[in-house]
Amino acid sequence: MPNNKIKFDLEERTARFGENVIEFAGKMPRNEITQRIIPQLVGAGTAVGSNYCEADCAESNKDFVHKMAIAKKEIKETKHWIRLLAKAEDNYREDLRKLWQEAQELLLIFSRIIHSSRKNEN
Repeated sequence: MPNNKIKFDLEERTARFGENVIEFAGKMPRNEITQRIIPQLVGAGTAVGSNYCEADCAESNKDFVHKMAIAKKEIKETKHWIRLLAKAEDNYREDLRKLWQEAQELLLIFSRIIHSSRKNEN
């Protein structure tokens, strides 16, 4: 499991990521395309932090890895919705690029944590 410094940093970072997704979604124009994608983005983007919090409170290393894998799936899904919104709304590409970059960094962090934790199981 992560040490306290990583726990604090990632808990705060994933919460800020979710807040940024919510803030962005609030300013995104609604049309027949975005009205279907925005709720998906908000759902996945805010689930990242809650799943990280669940992993942080895991009852075993196996449980921790499982819950981190769920957080990883949510961040990958978030990246997918960001990509589609960038296609649907050219005017918001720069804001979406920033969200995508943070999502990518979180994905890499989660992947590394999962990999390290699985090595510790053996």
